[in-house]
Amino acid sequence: MAFACSEHLRTALAPPRYLALPFSGIDLSTSGVKVVRLTESTQGLVLSQYAQSRLSLGAFTDGEIVDRSAVVEALATATRAAGISAANVALPESKSYLFETAAKGTKKAEWRTAIEQHLDELIPLPPPETDFDIINVGQNKQGDPLIAGVGFARRIVDDTLSIFDQANIGVRSLEGEPFAVARALLPAGDTSTTLIVDVGKTTTKLAIVANRIPRFATTIGIGGHALTLAVQKHFGVTEAEARKVKAERGIVPAHGNEDYLATMLSTVSAIRDEISLRLQYWQEKETLSGAHEPVSHAILVGGNASVRGLPEYLEGSLRIPVTAGDVFINLASRDTWIPQLDYTESLAYATAIGLALRDNV
Repeated sequence: MAFACSEHLRTALAPPRYLALPFSGIDLSTSGVKVVRLTESTQGLVLSQYAQSRLSLGAFTDGEIVDRSAVVEALATATRAAGISAANVALPESKSYLFETAAKGTKKAEWRTAIEQHLDELIPLPPPETDFDIINVGQNKQGDPLIAGVGFARRIVDDTLSIFDQANIGVRSLEGEPFAVARALLPAGDTSTTLIVDVGKTTTKLAIVANRIPRFATTIGIGGHALTLAVQKHFGVTEAEARKVKAERGIVPAHGNEDYLATMLSTVSAIRDEISLRLQYWQEKETLSGAHEPVSHAILVGGNASVRGLPEYLEGSLRIPVTAGDVFINLASRDTWIPQLDYTESLAYATAIGLALRDNV
């Protein structure tokens, strides 16, 4: 599925294809820059290059570029390491507005025109300052096309393009994070309604997707770093030592770690409660109308999704199966190649891999 911020941007700003390496994705987030490059083998797509460049806390916050020089340097460092000169790029979920609406017509141009006439009812931004894109997701009860869309403030789009231009990196397309993550984690043709939980450093992003298309998305202002800080406070150790303890112990009950576990659960329960609140709303409200199916399972992904015991802990509260994601599920079979990227580390590359997969059409 091709889904980007706007047709205009995709057409007007994407570089000529011969100048850009195919199958490349760049994910800019609070923790840093992650880039991947996929190549075609005789068995299918494989991960050929990956790299990351970390950002100091505060350089990129809540989807906003704060320290331009630091972000430019991180982009240049990561793309140089992966041999990437152009790529598909993610726009932050926290700055996006998902919407659904019915529209008259049979073609995308007709749907866009119809939506533009009442865009201010769908997105809380002035229409002249908004970029959006849409996709047909079926029909409503009256038989009219049902359209899913996503919008961004134009300044966010312009700022993103500007920072990549400053880093001398071509932007092939712009896409919202949830769309890229869904493409990476769900097999082509998957029709399930799935909750994707992306546990990052300072935030946890939630997306409910149906037929691999996000229909609901939000960002929770707490992530895995809060668990690291809880470990630091409990043991009085450095951040590096706390990350090691978090990785080794997780939130698995064991003899003698009752105090430690209580400390961890006091933090992770806050994430759980926020997820439960959104899931309950979907399961009880959104599905009653018959427009949506209930969520059948959840997938964990992100740099902090590998905490031991987290899937089991969430599953007990959410009452649906919860599993860790597989970002290589749409690449060549692992029987034919072995990823250089460690599985635990790979969970942080879902957005970048999903972006790279945009070109696999």
